[in-house]
Amino acid sequence: MRRTQDFTLRAARPDELRTLIAIDEDACELYARAGLRIDLPADHPFVLGETARWADAIANGLAHVAVDSDDRPVGFAAVCLVDGNPYLDQLAVRPSAMRRGIGSALLRHAIALSGDRTLWLTTYAHMAWNGPYYERNGFVRMPESACGPELLAILEEQRAALPEPGKRIAMARFHSTTA
Repeated sequence: MRRTQDFTLRAARPDELRTLIAIDEDACELYARAGLRIDLPADHPFVLGETARWADAIANGLAHVAVDSDDRPVGFAAVCLVDGNPYLDQLAVRPSAMRRGIGSALLRHAIALSGDRTLWLTTYAHMAWNGPYYERNGFVRMPESACGPELLAILEEQRAALPEPGKRIAMARFHSTTA
């Protein structure tokens, strides 16, 4: 475990998968405030795929939570392998815990987990806490021609299920980029 300010980062436990889902649902409040309502049922194929990847990330020690002083998760990052490369599948923080450096700490941890390999992600290009945030942290927008088939499939699933599909993009952070 690593102590940072008023939270600690640690590996997510298998019994915390539902908590990660709840954190993600809470974080979607930001999108709703911005006019993007993400309200998919738990049995939607997109949600099922995402949940399966997060469960795999937990099982492989690639999902980490930020916990408060009572060991309650308030944020998480889930990394998995897509096309043989590290992929930041999700980074989410409960709105009540935002603006305390938790998301940044989780992102730095995900970057560290990727080692000397390129870290990929998909996100919205236009939301300040998405594309522009990742750009400030060394990620660059990637053309779809640079994406592998698994990443393209995830991007297509997102575009089919999420609002504003034309604004979903792939980004990468190359290992030589500093945080």
